[in-house]
Amino acid sequence: GYSERMFYLQMDETDLVTGRHLEKIPQAVREIIEVPEKRPKVVLICITCVDALLGTDLERVCRKAEEYAGVRVVPSYMYALTREGTKPPMAAIRESVYSVVEKRKTDPHAVNLLGFFAPLDDECEIYKMFPAAGLTHIREMSRETSYEGCLRMGEANFNLLLNPEARSAAEDMMQRLGMPYIELTRSYDADVIARQYKLLGAAIGVEFSDGEYRAEAEAEADSFRRDYSGLKIALGQTVNANPFELAASLAHLGIVTERIFSNYSADDYLYIKQLASLSPDTRLYTGISPTMALYRPEGGADLTIGRDAAWYYPKAPNLPFCSDRQSFGYRGLVKLLRGMREELESGGQPV
Repeated sequence: GYSERMFYLQMDETDLVTGRHLEKIPQAVREIIEVPEKRPKVVLICITCVDALLGTDLERVCRKAEEYAGVRVVPSYMYALTREGTKPPMAAIRESVYSVVEKRKTDPHAVNLLGFFAPLDDECEIYKMFPAAGLTHIREMSRETSYEGCLRMGEANFNLLLNPEARSAAEDMMQRLGMPYIELTRSYDADVIARQYKLLGAAIGVEFSDGEYRAEAEAEADSFRRDYSGLKIALGQTVNANPFELAASLAHLGIVTERIFSNYSADDYLYIKQLASLSPDTRLYTGISPTMALYRPEGGADLTIGRDAAWYYPKAPNLPFCSDRQSFGYRGLVKLLRGMREELESGGQPV
C-alpha cells in the first residue's frame, strides 16, 4: 500500500559533498505528485543524520519545493543522533505530522487524541464515555482518511495527550493555534485510571460515568491476583506500555517482575522509585548497550511480555502485547490481564 506513497531520493558521495542533492528535491517532489492517480495534498520530506551533520536548512528547501511543485511540503527529521536529546526522533516526527493542522472555528464538543501513530483499540471506554459527557467529536490523525479530515482537527476545543512523545507536538499546537492540551498517562492500575478520569472531568467541567468499566477492570484484576499472585515475569520495551509503569502496576497484583529490558528517560524515574519500594529485587537492563550481547538469563520467568523479552527467555510463554491498535484505560488493563492468562493457560502455544 505504499508504492505510490513512499519514495527515496538516491544520492552519491558527490551529491553530499557539493550539496547538489538539495537542488534535486524540488524536482523530486514535482515528480512524486505526478505519479499517483489522485494528486496528494501534502508531501512530507524526511531527512536523516547525514543532513544534520551537513547543516541542511530543510525548511528553506521545503519552501522552494512548494513554490516549484505547487503542493504543501512539510519538513521532518529522523536524526538518530538526537535520541538522547530534548527532542528525539519519535517526538520530532510527531510534531511534523501534526504541523499540518490549521486553526479553525472552535467546536466545544470536539477533542483530539494525540500521541500514537495508530488509533486506540476500538473497545477503549473513551469512545463511549466522552460522547456521553458531551464530547461528541473525537478525532485521531490515524483514523482520518483524507487531508480535509486532518484539517478538521483544527476545530478541537482541546487536545488530550496520551503519549509523552507527542508533548512537543501538543506544545506546538498550543502556541500556533491557541489550542490547550491535557495530558493523561497510560496506566495499568485501575485506581490511577479512575483518578485521571476524575481530574480530567473536573478540568473541563464534565463528569465521566466510568463505574461500569472500572468494575470490570477491578474484577479482572482481583481474579488474576487470586490465581497468579507470585508470578514471575520479564518485561521488554516493545510493548504498548511504559515498561516501568507496567511493572509497578503489576506489583500491586502480586506479580514479580524479575527483569526489565528497556532504555529509560527522566520521565521513568518516578516509576523506577516506585519499583525500588514495591519490588526491590527487580533488575533493569538497557537493551541498547553492546554488553547485552553477552547477557545470559539469570533465574527463571513464568511469562515474558514483549517480543524482545522473549529473546532472553525463549522457553517461557510470551505475550507480545504490541499490536498497532493501542491499549488504553480500563479496557487496556482488561486486555492485558486476559492476554497474560491465555498465554499462561496455553503454555505459550497458540490459543
